This record gives sequence, structure tokens and C-alpha cells, in this order.
Amino acid sequence: MVELEDLIKSGTHFGHKKDRWNPKMAPFLLGLKGGIHLIDPKKTMDYLKGACDFLKKVSFEGGKVLFVGCKRQAQRIVEEVARKSGSFYVNYRWLGGTLTNLVTIRKSIARMKWIDQLEENGTMERLPKKEVSKLRRENIKLHRSLDGIKDMEKLPSAIVVIDVVREEIAVSEAQKLNIPIVALVDTNGNPENIDYPIPANDDSIRSIRTILEEINAAIIEGKKEAGLSLPEENTPLLSEKESLTS
Repeated sequence: MVELEDLIKSGTHFGHKKDRWNPKMAPFLLGLKGGIHLIDPKKTMDYLKGACDFLKKVSFEGGKVLFVGCKRQAQRIVEEVARKSGSFYVNYRWLGGTLTNLVTIRKSIARMKWIDQLEENGTMERLPKKEVSKLRRENIKLHRSLDGIKDMEKLPSAIVVIDVVREEIAVSEAQKLNIPIVALVDTNGNPENIDYPIPANDDSIRSIRTILEEINAAIIEGKKEAGLSLPEENTPLLSEKESLTS
């Protein structure tokens, strides 16, 4: 388990300016410093442990986890950890209905795979250049939004969210479907109705990485204890192949 000192070094305790805070985060705060709300690292530690215990159990029982983090600071980390543990992820843009209308999302995934097949079997080379250009542009957009859930044929057993304010639609969809939510909640967020809130800085890359790597370690540990397989790390990240923010 990560040490308290590691959380502090990673800046997990730095919140937002006092004029941006959500009063419902008051129980997790130490106070103000230089007009910035400070999160109690001990609370972060305790709630992180609870979230990890839950996700380890989910993983041990064969459940799949969906990571959601589309802000620039989280994109690469989300893809890294999800692929390492064989979890699903959305790190570019949350498409409305990803959970509540999975059937339609699966149709978009099928189209993405169909275009991929046109590339692989050489059909694309025989099509008019204008059509090829259109299909390739479409496929880039599809991969950005759907690559991390292309094999998600049913709803996940839990979701892990970075920034409940930004990802409010994902949170709302999970709540409607009673999918347990683990989330990093900064001082501007609302921890209510989050099953496993983790009070922490959700803007710092170091903070996000520290929390997500700990969470992912629990998921991996659960899989190993259950004798479940883990993916091979031999394919480049999508974020390495192209800029996700372009």
C-alpha cells in the first residue's frame, strides 16, 4: 500500500481555491493555505484503501473495471493502467449512452472494426481516394473514443472516474444503472452518491498517477489471486501513436 509520505510528495492534498470549493467536501479537508483548500492526506489514505479493497474483490470475482478520465492530465495514465490490468477505458471523450445505450455504442464499435478490416484485407486500396479519406478520418475519431471499450460487450462491474465534475455524464449513467463508482474527488466536487470517493487532487499528473497506480495494483492482485490472465504489454499506446488532444 502506498505510504502517506508518497501521497504528500505527489501533491494529492492540494485542492482548489476557496471560491471554487464544494461545501460537501468539508469533512475531507484540513483547512486553507494561501487561499487553497488542503485535503487531509490521512482521509485520502483511508478512502483509497477502501476503494482498493473493493476493486480487488471485483477483480478476484472476474468483474471488469472501466476507467474514465478524459482531461489532458489523465489521458495517458488512464490508458496505461487500464491496458496493464486488462481493464476498459475512455480517455478522449465520453459518448453519451456509453453505459445506458451500450447496444448503439456496440454498433459504432462494429463499424470501427469493419473499417479496420478494410485496411487489413486491402479493400481500402481499391476504393476511390475521396471515400478512403472520409473513412480514415471517421476511423480516427472512432478509435479515439472507442478503442478502450472495443471489447466491452456488457456493462462493467465498476467504474473508476477521474474528476466527477468533468465526467458528470459518466457518473450519472453509472448511477442510473447501479454500477459502483470509485472516483477521485477534488475540493470542487461532490462526493455524495459516489460509492467509493477518494478525496484527492484530480488536476496534477503526479497525483492522478499515484492514485491510479495503487488502484490498478489492487485490480491486478485480485486477478492474480484468482488465477486470471493478464494482458501482454507488447502494443504501443494510442497516445504514443497520435496526439489525443489534436
